[in-house]
Amino acid sequence: MQAAKSIETTPAQERSLLEALAAHWPEYLMEAANLGLFMISACVFGVLLDHPSSPLHQAIENPAYRRMVGGVAMGLTAIAIIHSPWGQRSGAHMNPAVTLSFYLLRKVERWDAVFYVVSQFVGGVIGVGLADVFLGLPLRHTAVNYVATVPGENGPLAAFAAELLISFLLLYVVLNVSNRARWARLTPFLAGAMVALFISIEAPVSGMSMNPARTWGSSLFAGEYTAVWVYFTAPPLGMLLAAGLYRSQGKVFCAKFHHHNGQRCLFRCRIHELDDNRPG
Repeated sequence: MQAAKSIETTPAQERSLLEALAAHWPEYLMEAANLGLFMISACVFGVLLDHPSSPLHQAIENPAYRRMVGGVAMGLTAIAIIHSPWGQRSGAHMNPAVTLSFYLLRKVERWDAVFYVVSQFVGGVIGVGLADVFLGLPLRHTAVNYVATVPGENGPLAAFAAELLISFLLLYVVLNVSNRARWARLTPFLAGAMVALFISIEAPVSGMSMNPARTWGSSLFAGEYTAVWVYFTAPPLGMLLAAGLYRSQGKVFCAKFHHHNGQRCLFRCRIHELDDNRPG
């Protein structure tokens, strides 16, 4: 399938706020919808796996096994969203830390970055809000609590360190894969697999967020703000460190997780240079 059409700009050609909004508002709405759908999925599986009355919860007594099932479910959700038409079009960042990192890497224009971050926070809140409407009391149960992310028994510092590490690993691995001609098309699957793995093994330490907008959507409805600073600082810091390290080692060709499709690309895209080097 042919690579998407790109919209290349230089810093001197950056659009104004109104120009960016007029040109790229569909992508902003898609980015909000992408995280909203992710949060709806998280809430549904949170109820299915963690509510005491759920048949699935009762069938899987071991919490470690339930985390593995939840991890696979959310990893597949991420892959499906990245591959969806909206994910292909927007790039499926679904995370302010990802967008800010690509901004640091000079792949995203300033106002696009601002509107993406705003869209992600709005989408996260709307997603949890819709889940609350349809799931109701089960989602509000203390065992589910709107799938809010809170530090585990080792406390906020351990949660901060864990969030920093997994955020760094996710983006650093994604950058290394997405910018290699031989492996770029595997990026969505790798990202989903890492989400599944981190939920399975890291969630007891921090709740496994990696995403300020994801945490905020749940916290707002749950009224749960325990150590919320962890989730607003560690994921951006971890991903910015990954971006800085990668920038010293290799090129970044685009900011999309799924690029080989017919959708337009609003980023500073050089994917044709990557494709020119792809093995036959």
